[in-house]
Amino acid sequence: MSKPKILVVDDEKSIRLTIAQSLEPQGYSVDTAVNGHDALDQLQKETFDLLLTDLKMPGMEGTTLIEEAIQLQADLQIIVISAHGTVDNAVEVMKLGAVDFIQKPFTPNEIRELVKQVLDRKTRAEDASSFDSLMESAKYQASQRQLEDAIATVKEAIGVDPSQPSAFVLLGQLQESLGDRLEGIKNYRVALDLDPTHQDAQKNLDRATTSTFRPSLS
Repeated sequence: MSKPKILVVDDEKSIRLTIAQSLEPQGYSVDTAVNGHDALDQLQKETFDLLLTDLKMPGMEGTTLIEEAIQLQADLQIIVISAHGTVDNAVEVMKLGAVDFIQKPFTPNEIRELVKQVLDRKTRAEDASSFDSLMESAKYQASQRQLEDAIATVKEAIGVDPSQPSAFVLLGQLQESLGDRLEGIKNYRVALDLDPTHQDAQKNLDRATTSTFRPSLS
């Protein structure tokens, strides 16, 4: 079985080296790119399983890279890494096709765990019988831009265990990505009813009720 191939895109050399040194001992094949143009050149020549990219880079924004990378490799899994991590960014990159979002600074162990989780997601999505596997399946569907299917799967997970606020947060983000802010707000409030200390639910609710940001699929 071939090693999973990962492409790391960041204009900071230290970040590229840190990620590569964290992942290569785990059996991954890691290539790096200094910017979006370099990354697209490599994506045109080779097939990768996972793309890790910064959002703010000179020459080409990470959001543009994500859009063009998906056109080149539709099955590519994408993790956004950024020091500019906001809830708006998280919803935006999900709309574009990124599957996860992690903010700098991060530890080598955090990046290893997230990469393993994302690369395992396709396999785990095949076993949709438990709450956790349904949530992983929904995230995988979202990464493939199958947002309607992802919403249906999250609702199925809620049916398995309606006490989990994380499911309502993901449901709200997916609904916002399809332009239904009111349904998103409703589900963030359900999540907070279940757990008033849930930070992601509160951040999403605050942003959705005060911001003019409107996710869309256009």
